[in-house]
Amino acid sequence: VQLQASGGGLVQFGGSLRLSCEASEVISTIDDMHWYRQVPGKQRGLVAGISRTGYACYEDSVKGRFTISRDNAKNTIYLQMSGLKPEDTAVYYCHTRALGVRRGKPDMYDYWGQGTLVTVSS
Repeated sequence: VQLQASGGGLVQFGGSLRLSCEASEVISTIDDMHWYRQVPGKQRGLVAGISRTGYACYEDSVKGRFTISRDNAKNTIYLQMSGLKPEDTAVYYCHTRALGVRRGKPDMYDYWGQGTLVTVSS
């Protein structure tokens, strides 16, 4: 599975952005998909996740401000971000864990998008 993230950019405090992550394969067969974020010097942290049936969960600091969704027909997940704060500034990555084959070995593997930078100015 290849994941292509997009939609990052510079936004002012309180503004909104929508991130997209398009998968190279049909995601209706993929269970959980996630958005993570990372700032320099810190570990990548989970922001939101969504199951194949649409059940969503969020990291506490983004609850009520961010909404994760998926469109299985478009093989795409989204992260609608509103009420953005400077502390939301980070590189955002989409992620999933799915069945794949590496070096001829079928197994469950982690797949990451390339990251998209979100910068929130104060």
